[in-house]
Amino acid sequence: MPSSNLIKIAIALIVGIVLGLMYGWVIDPIEYTDITPNILREDYRTDYVLMVAESYQHDFDSEAAARRLAILGSESPATITASALEYANRNDFTRDEIQALQNLLTAMQTYQPMNNP
Repeated sequence: MPSSNLIKIAIALIVGIVLGLMYGWVIDPIEYTDITPNILREDYRTDYVLMVAESYQHDFDSEAAARRLAILGSESPATITASALEYANRNDFTRDEIQALQNLLTAMQTYQPMNNP
């Protein structure tokens, strides 16, 4: 194959990739709407659990905290909180943040859902 054909193929490939990236990133990018928090990355999940823990520090409402954690998936609230606490310990969260997560974990380990008669 002559080198001029290879150059044409390479140029066509580069132009195609550039146009594809421009279309996907600039002209018509994907916009996520109405998604659930259970697909969040681990760091964002931990931030969410930390917000729940900080809210729990103010109102001590285990029921509300468990409801807020339930939107992160089908795992138990204690399991979700324990995962967040492990991540916080690995990533140098502040002592206050880790304490808030620990308090929430203790509450979620002893949490019993209220049964409505």
